[in-house]
Amino acid sequence: MEARQSRPPLPPFDREAAIKKVRLAEDAWNSRDPERVSLAYTTDSAWRNRAEFVTGREAIVQFLTRKWNKELDYRLIKELWAVSGDRIAVRFAYEWHDDSGHWYRSYGNENWEFDSDGLMRRRHASINDLPITEKQRKYFWPLGRRPDEHPGLSDLGL
Repeated sequence: MEARQSRPPLPPFDREAAIKKVRLAEDAWNSRDPERVSLAYTTDSAWRNRAEFVTGREAIVQFLTRKWNKELDYRLIKELWAVSGDRIAVRFAYEWHDDSGHWYRSYGNENWEFDSDGLMRRRHASINDLPITEKQRKYFWPLGRRPDEHPGLSDLGL
């Protein structure tokens, strides 16, 4: 049996804790490391990502591996939308290009539900892809964590 790990901040979340949780999630996803990202979820975590349904950490790792093999030079910004108890609503936008060099900005909303250890047990994501030109890009930091001084979604008018 796997030992339970705590992932602070823990619910119930206040606004400050939720903002921290959102940034920790953003940082993990910007690592583009499926194994690292999967550790923030319960072993039986259930996702809806667009029209795909994913259950469990191994499936999450497989999903993210496929995702980042397709979505190249991925850079993400998340922003808290709302928080209540063990639930957080997030809006996000990320930029990426395909293997033909076509750029996209993907916009979306996520609803998250956490267990008492701060692991996400449910994630529902709705996402739309917008083709953009190189000149329309807004995310230029080096791959990895978004620098603290880089503007967020609201600051960028997204």
